Amino acid sequence: MIKDTVKELISSGRLELINGGMCMHDEATVHYIDMIDQTTLGHKFIKEEFGQIPRIGWQIDPFGHSAVQAYLLGAEVGFDAFYFFRIDYQDRDTRKGTKELEVVWRGSKSFGSSADIFAGIFPQNYEPPPGDFYFEVDDDSPVVQDDPLLFDYNVEERVNGFVAAALAQANITRTNHIMFTMGTDFKYQYAESWFRNMDKLIHYVNKDGRINALYSTPSIYTDAKYAANEQWPLKTNDFFPYADNPNAYWTGYFTSRSALKRYVRMMSGYYLAARQLEFFKGKSKLGPTTDYLGDALALAQHHDAVTGTEKQHVANDYAKRLSIGYTRAQELVSTSLACLTELGSKPHCSSPTTKFSQCLLLNVTYCPPSEMDFSKGKSLVVLVYNSLGWKRQDVLRVPVFSDSIVVHDSEGREVESQLLPIASASLNIRDKHVKAYLGTSPGVTPKFWLAFPVSVPPLGFNTYFVSSMKKSASVSSKSTVYSSQGSEYSSLQVGQGNLKLQYNAAGAFSLYSDSKTLIEANFEQKYKYYIGQDGNGSDPQASGAYIFRPNGTVPIKTDSQVPLTVLRGPIVDEVHQQINSWIYQITRVYKGKDYVETEFIVGPIPTDDGNGKEVATEIVTNMATNKTFYTDSSGRDFIKRIRDYRSEWKIEVHQPIAGNYYPVNLGIYVEDGNKELSVLVDRSIGGSSINDGQIELMLHRRLLHDDGRGVAEALNETVCLGNQCEGLIIEGKYYLKIDPQGEGSRWRRTFGQEIYSPLLLAFSEQDGGNWANSHTPKFSAMDPTYSLPDNVALLTLQELEDGSVLLRFAHLYEAGEHKDLSALASVDLKRVFPDKKIGKIVETSLSANQERAAMEKKRLKWKVQGPPADEKVIRGGPVDPSKLVIELGPMEIRTFIVSFERSISGKQLL
Repeated sequence: MIKDTVKELISSGRLELINGGMCMHDEATVHYIDMIDQTTLGHKFIKEEFGQIPRIGWQIDPFGHSAVQAYLLGAEVGFDAFYFFRIDYQDRDTRKGTKELEVVWRGSKSFGSSADIFAGIFPQNYEPPPGDFYFEVDDDSPVVQDDPLLFDYNVEERVNGFVAAALAQANITRTNHIMFTMGTDFKYQYAESWFRNMDKLIHYVNKDGRINALYSTPSIYTDAKYAANEQWPLKTNDFFPYADNPNAYWTGYFTSRSALKRYVRMMSGYYLAARQLEFFKGKSKLGPTTDYLGDALALAQHHDAVTGTEKQHVANDYAKRLSIGYTRAQELVSTSLACLTELGSKPHCSSPTTKFSQCLLLNVTYCPPSEMDFSKGKSLVVLVYNSLGWKRQDVLRVPVFSDSIVVHDSEGREVESQLLPIASASLNIRDKHVKAYLGTSPGVTPKFWLAFPVSVPPLGFNTYFVSSMKKSASVSSKSTVYSSQGSEYSSLQVGQGNLKLQYNAAGAFSLYSDSKTLIEANFEQKYKYYIGQDGNGSDPQASGAYIFRPNGTVPIKTDSQVPLTVLRGPIVDEVHQQINSWIYQITRVYKGKDYVETEFIVGPIPTDDGNGKEVATEIVTNMATNKTFYTDSSGRDFIKRIRDYRSEWKIEVHQPIAGNYYPVNLGIYVEDGNKELSVLVDRSIGGSSINDGQIELMLHRRLLHDDGRGVAEALNETVCLGNQCEGLIIEGKYYLKIDPQGEGSRWRRTFGQEIYSPLLLAFSEQDGGNWANSHTPKFSAMDPTYSLPDNVALLTLQELEDGSVLLRFAHLYEAGEHKDLSALASVDLKRVFPDKKIGKIVETSLSANQERAAMEKKRLKWKVQGPPADEKVIRGGPVDPSKLVIELGPMEIRTFIVSFERSISGKQLL
């Protein structure tokens, strides 16, 4: 009954569904692929359940707003407008004075005006207007009392207050339409008292006649604005960072709950790969699916989820849902891989005999399959799946016991490998966390990491075999271990290829040199922490889950008593440093790779001195970077940042550090005309360039005070084992490279994609026998002579319930970003799916809820002040169903629903 009433209200337009994702996602700490996935999921439900296509974006609570939200999750999903509230208080004040709270936002340099969207910023908050118009049954606002026999009769007073609020807002708004948002958080728990009072207000205000009030929806408001035929001010770039008063920059949440942020990012890449494997096997209604993981990931994009701005028990709930989804998707992945490896496996194979397992706790050095005893003639089968559309070479690492091990590839050739002793810092984490997660101790401790190079075809897998050495075979190389102190440091150099790192007499990284690009740069990398403001000063604002408010900076001196440990070998050189009692660092240079990988273990952050701490690492060079640096927008476009400067308004700087922090999802870079220094990250993180030539990343935060923005809890994460609790440890990686000016984008885009989509490992074992006799050791879903162009990624390959397939490709470069790769790219679907015949292909909006052509026809085109832009926008043309080639212009993402004809051969995609 209620469902029917709601459907009737929606179909008559009296109730409108807006935004329409599974949640109102964040815009700073989310990756664009997750934004697309969660919106697609919500839009699918709304289409199926109500037959509706949302046309308005409603991002009223996220803490700052990204360019990607405006053009990608706005224009490209077919929205005509989107509305929000949180922009910097100085920016808002400026806009009120110039009537620029409503603008046309051009979020993409590559798409220009073709992806414009109308953006409305609320003048004060997302609540009723000033003057006490809250009508929850227990609110303090006076109700509209219209019985003249009662002493609290107040119609005139209430009407005057309402009209005054309307005129005040009209004075800062263009056209003669304004919006009042009648509600806020946790309201309408008793809706009748709201509607009773609003009915009266509308009646008496209209009777008064000075203004006209009506019940409306965001669509009706948008259409009224459009009908006014106004030219609107233009907005470019984004709305970061956000401050709501001089000492309250909401830039702490860029890093808050760093472990949850990493978990979300890992699950995102895993979900992408798992959906591919679900498609290859055939989606099953009975067995495990990827659906639960998709739902859990969608929820985790909420602006109080991945942001780290929720209470601890709520964060636990998000993580638990992800964990359940991961476990189910893992079963599906193992079954799919087993089906693909078993020779003659038919489509929709459901019960393969090969059993694969995965190591979900490999990040804490725990992998039961690889920790097996090789002495009894068994060997470990490592199947390596690559979800990217191009061939990939990488180095794998798994923990092992034995020091006499040999690795072979799928053709039986020996593969060079290296054993690296496992650092005690890693083993401590293993012991504690395995027990915390599984309830049991992990058992005997492995001694080594086994590292070996792998090569994997696009959208496919390769198989490697690890076994104990035969007497005559050459064994995996043991790393040579050096422990050096003092004067020995100055001659210390690591790296065996083009890239070399030099250390100075103090044992610190001092020189980066690449003999291929002839780059040489002086260089320092160090740690520091900011003391979190406790809120006891004249301004009671504390540093907390949302807000970064430092109260002094403390450099962290490296403990010179603890020697560096250097590991060298044929695959990788490593330098291990115990920075202090709670920070451990491993710097790696791989043979044949031209970047530096840094692994950090930070925590438990001590708080026994009564101070919360916000830990950052910084890279310091002598590059003259002129206050300028670049950070990504939700993992997509790079936006130019200038310290202490905003391009569209004059900023008064009160917080020179916090006010220059920006969200980093893919990377951050600086340039000086000769070279560019890029740092890529493995999760969402806060970063900046506080001084010229410097880049810093905030790695972890542990604070003791709430910042007064609604969490009502300090950001003080702990891990408990029995009754013993200690601060959370963060383990992570960042990657660094210096390129000649103009050359860095290729690494940022290609390697950035590899960080997002790591190789997926599945393990099995064989006892004697020959795996290749009964299994396919190597597979690619694509034509063996084909791979996607270097500037294109496959974002989505997902079988839907009706058997059709959702397919999404993205161009990875902006217009003008790279001299060769910012060009039109094309994808040949006949070669992507060589063993399937495409019966039908339909291009849709980004969220796949309407045909693209219909969406473009009905989207409103807004007028902008000033001369028309001189722009050359490149987009791919329509797809010819006979040729089946998809073209992509710079930054373009194209979405299709594809129907395949029934299988044309007995084999499945092999």
